[in-house]
Amino acid sequence: SFMLIDEILSHVGVKTIHASDGKHAVELVKKSVEIKLVLMDIKMPKMNGIEATQIIKEIRPDLPVIAETAFASEDDKQIFLQAGCDDFISKPIDKHVLLEKINKFLYKNTDTLPV
Repeated sequence: SFMLIDEILSHVGVKTIHASDGKHAVELVKKSVEIKLVLMDIKMPKMNGIEATQIIKEIRPDLPVIAETAFASEDDKQIFLQAGCDDFISKPIDKHVLLEKINKFLYKNTDTLPV
């Protein structure tokens, strides 16, 4: 899904960074204050997205985290939100939904990104 997200966001001028696993995502957030939003895949090796989100929120509580998952039952959604995720998006990723969610957190609902 990273390649799809990268393709979508490259057309609207958003720079992406890819973490290979949850531990790597946490390390990237620790090292880079330039990160403005995290799209967190829930199923990752070494550390799942829920654990990584909890650590990231301890480091940077105001950093928006959007959970990305193929499984999004109502119970799952509550687990993501309780873990600290600010929102979630289901796979397969819909371009318009992704851009709307990014606008919501980065641009406070302005039309900065074309949706």
